[in-house]
Amino acid sequence: MDRTTTAVLRRHRARQQAESVKNGTMPSGYVFTNLRGAPLNPDRLTRLLYEFIAAAGLPPVRLHDLRHGAASLALQAGADLKVVQDQLGHSSIVITADTYVSVLPDVARQAAEDTATLILQAGRLIPGTNRPAGRSARRNRARTGPAPRPTPHRAGVARLPQRDQEIGGRGRRLSQPLTR
Repeated sequence: MDRTTTAVLRRHRARQQAESVKNGTMPSGYVFTNLRGAPLNPDRLTRLLYEFIAAAGLPPVRLHDLRHGAASLALQAGADLKVVQDQLGHSSIVITADTYVSVLPDVARQAAEDTATLILQAGRLIPGTNRPAGRSARRNRARTGPAPRPTPHRAGVARLPQRDQEIGGRGRRLSQPLTR
């Protein structure tokens, strides 16, 4: 739970304990109780919810719909599907994914956008550093093109193109093919 909700529930528990002391009863341990400290009847909660919804002028919502709403909002906020599964108490992540499949495309789209942003930002850095590449570094990288790819030779050994084997990158001739 978030800190705000936790703080509200702690204040609620403190009030309950103070009322128990005042009434000379033992706290029941339930979060929401009737005046005698017994758990609230689910039908009573449903009626209260409907009253609140009507008073607020909102469309009808079942109590169970609040659970779905909370899960959908968590996924939209970027919560991991496994975290939402745990919060809901689903036995399998497949149940969570199947139930909230309508929310997942938006989550997947945002993940793709975030990944693309990360890659684009990394492309603006000098390889091996966290420093931005200047115009000349980007220009040189574009002129030279990608490094030559090794070609398969035999198990465990890769061959660079013939020119690179002979020169070895520093004007030295190599007598053996480069290995991976």
